Amino acid sequence: MAAGPCLLLLWAGRTVCAMQPGHRTSSPAVAAAATLDFGFVPAGTYDTSPHYEPGAIGALFQVVKAFLYVVQPNPFPQDLARKIAQQKFAEFQGEYQKTLHYEVGFIVAAAIGLIFVLLMPLVGLCFCMCRCCDNCGGEMHQRQKKNNDCKRGCFATFLFASSLIMSICVMSAYFANQHLTNQVRGTKKLVNSNFKDLKMLINNAPGQIDYLVNQYNTTKNKALSDLNNVGPLLGGRVQEQLAREVRPALDAVLNMAGAIRETKEALENVSVSVEVLKERTERLQANLTDTKANLSNTLADPACSQAQAAPTCNAIKNSLNNLNTNANFSGLPDVTEQLDRLKDIRKTDLTSLVQKGYAAFNNTPELVQNQTKNIESDVQTVLDSIGGNLSNFSRVSPVEHILSSATTLVTKSEAYVREYFPVVEQYDFYRWLGSLALCCMLILILLFFCLGLLCGSCGYDRQATPTTRGCISNTGGNFLMAGVGFSFIFSSLLMFVVVITFIAGGNVEKLVCEPFEDRSLFKVLDTPYLLNSQWRNYLSGFLFQNPNVNLTFQNVYSECKENKGIYSALQIENIFHLNELLNISKYIDDIEGKFENINLHFDNIILLDDTGKQALLNFGSTGIEEIDFDAFLSETSKSITKVDLLAFANELEASADKLPKGALGNALKGHANSIRTIHLQQVVPLEQSMTTLNQSIRVLQRSAEELAGKISSVIASIDAAQFLINNNASTVIIKESKRFADSIIGYFVQYIQWVKDSLSYEVAGCKPVSNLVDTALDVFLCSYVVDSVNAFWFGLGGATMFLIPAIIFAVKLAKFYRRMDTEDVYDDVEIVPMKNMENGNNSYHNEHLYGIHNPVMTSGMEQW
Repeated sequence: MAAGPCLLLLWAGRTVCAMQPGHRTSSPAVAAAATLDFGFVPAGTYDTSPHYEPGAIGALFQVVKAFLYVVQPNPFPQDLARKIAQQKFAEFQGEYQKTLHYEVGFIVAAAIGLIFVLLMPLVGLCFCMCRCCDNCGGEMHQRQKKNNDCKRGCFATFLFASSLIMSICVMSAYFANQHLTNQVRGTKKLVNSNFKDLKMLINNAPGQIDYLVNQYNTTKNKALSDLNNVGPLLGGRVQEQLAREVRPALDAVLNMAGAIRETKEALENVSVSVEVLKERTERLQANLTDTKANLSNTLADPACSQAQAAPTCNAIKNSLNNLNTNANFSGLPDVTEQLDRLKDIRKTDLTSLVQKGYAAFNNTPELVQNQTKNIESDVQTVLDSIGGNLSNFSRVSPVEHILSSATTLVTKSEAYVREYFPVVEQYDFYRWLGSLALCCMLILILLFFCLGLLCGSCGYDRQATPTTRGCISNTGGNFLMAGVGFSFIFSSLLMFVVVITFIAGGNVEKLVCEPFEDRSLFKVLDTPYLLNSQWRNYLSGFLFQNPNVNLTFQNVYSECKENKGIYSALQIENIFHLNELLNISKYIDDIEGKFENINLHFDNIILLDDTGKQALLNFGSTGIEEIDFDAFLSETSKSITKVDLLAFANELEASADKLPKGALGNALKGHANSIRTIHLQQVVPLEQSMTTLNQSIRVLQRSAEELAGKISSVIASIDAAQFLINNNASTVIIKESKRFADSIIGYFVQYIQWVKDSLSYEVAGCKPVSNLVDTALDVFLCSYVVDSVNAFWFGLGGATMFLIPAIIFAVKLAKFYRRMDTEDVYDDVEIVPMKNMENGNNSYHNEHLYGIHNPVMTSGMEQW
């Protein structure tokens, strides 16, 4: 039913096997480029689910499989199957023992069944003749025994148990029969689903291929975008490489400009501070001199001559010499000459010159953009050529021809299935009807047995003698014997059907279904020279006319099971050389050649002109290092006055408190307040000026120590950077141009690889092919047909086999239910059988002479 569609793409591929020339591959190594997003290849959703769950009846299927494993536990005979497939019957005949060993379980079981088929009619005939001769339970006489009730109960129980088991077996056979019919009716939907998926595969493939081709525009647009931004990209990379030396050099010059500014400010602070200190120190000295004079006048007061005040006044007079300045700033060196030189240097705006150097260097991307305008048009021409080549994919590839052939084959296969599926359903109806008739035979037998048990059990009267049993009980016995008769009539036919279906269904399960499940069936099919003695690999020979290609049924099935593309699953690269179509090595050479011809000039980039360099050299000759820094530091380390004026004022006030209260003490306290005022208004500002001077001197001292070496290093670094730009930038440009070209090429390498991967894993995913195989073999043949057939013969055979004990128990039990013609006679003491010595009739009396006559007329049916 599904054999035609199963070869769909295989046959279609064969039709174009001779269309393609040889090929060569090229995989240039390129630098890593930005990852492109090509999106997802559009794909449909397949509806077919080849997985089948049988439901509750699955337990019965598992029991049957377990029984088959007991009958046939041997593994699949791959070697034997190969020899049969290769028609090596001579070798096969030499290994008949292996064949018998493999089939021994089936042979034994079939032999038992055939013996059953042959013997049951013979046994039934003999049994019938035996009973007609009043033997084998045919005599209508029952001897009275004490254990008759126990026998009757046991026979009834065993017959009921046998009938119950037979009922279960018949039900199993009936449900298996009905299950097969239901699944066959539902197969149409499954077949339509498979054809729908195949059509979806065929219809979606052209759109998927067009999607692959159209995604070239993504690559092309990205490449053109990079070319439009060649300045920021390529120029930025060149600038980044040069900046490793250029930026530190410019930063050093900028730092030196800051050092010049700081040095000038420091010199100005020194010059101003020295003048301020000179002036304020002289003013302080004048104020201190006046203060001493005023104190001397106050101490000349007659009150100081008194004995109580004299010691204090004398002590104050002795301390007046400390009211003098301590530092002398008038002898410090003059820095006017150095300051004038720096002012001249500052006329050159070194910071502005450095900023111009930065601006010129940062203009590198724009320079590259302006000098590579012709590259963009040249590379775009190459890209258009690649696109034109790829646009021929559908025309050059065998895809259209394959799809056309596949569409025709699917259409014909679907029409074939639709035409003959009603025939399949019709024959399945006949099969269902025949199987139902077989089940009805067993049901008829079971009905007789059940009616016999029911009537016999309900109508049996323990008080009645064998000759006086009731009609219901007698009818039950007759039903049992009718069931025995029909058992002999139908058993051979039933067992014959069981044997036939057992041999067929069991071997298909063992030789097809189980090998398909563990893939050993594919291993046989993939045996070299198996299906064609001239072809090592049949599938590749059939498809490509090249049997040396290692294309196997198992690989194709496995890859389709994973929904890989047909290109990968069928190894179509052996007939359609995609690498040749997607070979862009010549275009890569063209693109690389365009970038190799780039000639960039950076002569306009001037990091620092001669004026700036001269300013640096002049800064080194300002004479800062000639300043006597020790003299400045020595004076600034001194205190402003010889004595701390605040402490002096406090002591003066304390001495005034020791004097007697009066004008003298008050005058001294006034002088103390004047001294405090001098400290706050004059000494404190002087101390701040001295601190500023000290800091400025130390700044100048540090600058002077490293000035010569720094200036030489800065000028050397700026010259080296300028030399790099003017002379060695070409090396950097060539290197970065190569990297930029490789990044452009990398986009196309990504695209080519994406196309290959998409063709292998996404385009025309062949899941419907594996689904078709699974549907035909695993689902329809094995799950629907074989499992149901095996369950049917298992149930039917079990019920037929249990006919044997049922017949025995029914015959034995019927003796207890049927009305007898004669019976034993009882006296008061013991049972005395009446004998007719003249006739010698089996030690029993003759009913007409000595026995008790049966009041009910016996019939021919009763005698049987």
